[in-house]
Amino acid sequence: MKNVTVLGSINMDIVTLVEKHPITGETVKGWGTDYYCGGKGANQAVATYLAGGNITFIGAVGNDIFAKKLMENFAEMGLPTKHLLHKNTNSGLAFITVNAQGDNNIVLSEGANAELSIEDVTRLLSIINQSDILLLQNEIPWSTSRYAIDKAHEKGIKIIFNPAPASNIEKEILSKIDVLILNENEAEFLTGIGIHNLRDAQEAIKELINIGVKEVILTLGVKGSIYFNESGERIYTQPFKVKVEDTTAAGDTFIGAFTAQIAANKTIKDALKFATAAAAIAIMKKGAQLSIPGHEEISKLLQSNYETHNNLFIKGECENEFSKNE
Repeated sequence: MKNVTVLGSINMDIVTLVEKHPITGETVKGWGTDYYCGGKGANQAVATYLAGGNITFIGAVGNDIFAKKLMENFAEMGLPTKHLLHKNTNSGLAFITVNAQGDNNIVLSEGANAELSIEDVTRLLSIINQSDILLLQNEIPWSTSRYAIDKAHEKGIKIIFNPAPASNIEKEILSKIDVLILNENEAEFLTGIGIHNLRDAQEAIKELINIGVKEVILTLGVKGSIYFNESGERIYTQPFKVKVEDTTAAGDTFIGAFTAQIAANKTIKDALKFATAAAAIAIMKKGAQLSIPGHEEISKLLQSNYETHNNLFIKGECENEFSKNE
């Protein structure tokens, strides 16, 4: 099993259930509020770990009441807390509303995540250098992530990057990414190509490959995902049909499960299959990290849906069939 370092955010998610998301100027009544440990970096670290990965997490918490809970949660699950740094500010917060259909809206208050610095990464560079894979997102300062990417690239460490939330990223940095995992909105932001159908999605992915990204996975929610690599291989993965309870952390679950499979030297097809099953389980549960399944649960879903998961994939010659599912 290869070693994975996750560099990223850790938040307390404050989740309120609503009938529908409010429009500008509108007040809606909530059905109840819960507190969940989250943050894209922490979610992906948890997902990687629970899926069988050997991980180290580098992140930052504040000096408020949430910091203790965030660290206790990591420790209770068996994840290392040694490199959770303390900052003299509030911990990261995410204010999330989830509607009756399970779709979410999120407002981030960066807190300590915004203070995770280049100097912090420099002090912990030996941890990254001992890794086989570096997994990053976009909820800490870009200068910090960019520095870590540069250093990992110099050492030949495999870099998996989830550019969420979307922001401007230099093309020369994108060319150092081995696996870019992103959704339609993020792909549109990075390429300027509006994605309205499968053809648009393919063009956006090709643009990212042309920039120099070695492998791209575009997640499409209920439509599944598309994988392209620089050698021209294409894999379309269809989703499991499940009842949606809450989509929070579904993408993070997919990414973590995929990363764990890559760390275990599984094939791309097996990794995509496993990640798709993991995300399907996550959306059937409420919360962020509480919804993330372990390796055994994911394997059971695959075994109980043998026929389904053996027909998840559509090769290039069947693109028209895939389009009918849009």
